[in-house]
Amino acid sequence: MPGAGPRQVARVVLLDADDRILLLHGFEPDDPADSWWFTPGGGLEGEETREQAALRELAEETGITDVELGPVLWKRYCSFPFDGRRWDQDEWYYLARTRGTEAAPRPQALTELETRSLAGLRWWTSAELSVARETVYPTRLAELLQGLLDEGPPRAPVVLAPEIV
Repeated sequence: MPGAGPRQVARVVLLDADDRILLLHGFEPDDPADSWWFTPGGGLEGEETREQAALRELAEETGITDVELGPVLWKRYCSFPFDGRRWDQDEWYYLARTRGTEAAPRPQALTELETRSLAGLRWWTSAELSVARETVYPTRLAELLQGLLDEGPPRAPVVLAPEIV
């Protein structure tokens, strides 16, 4: 749809009781060596709100439904090539907390594209994220997470610099 603007996306910064963050491991479908880590989330469907999309995507991609959805932490525009096309996205990152991390999270309802491009997911500590050699999106996530843990959520969403890949 020309002129429709960027895809509206809701993402979740999911923290457990130990302040670990849950990230998904994705890869380019035609090149599994081209991989990265990212927060759960995805595009809005129909008339749903960003909050509804955040909770739906989290449930679909991780199976986790016992969460308290908090405020929007960050907003960013990003544009990247994936699966043979360019994706332009307006992303909002919501804080969420869960207490139920004893069982390993597992995707429950993936799209065909997600099935072809997800390698798994895992919990990361802030320290692990800060020394990670893998690509992580948004690229400043280690710094942003540490700031969140040290200072708490911002009073208003922080607008991150656009990321064009």
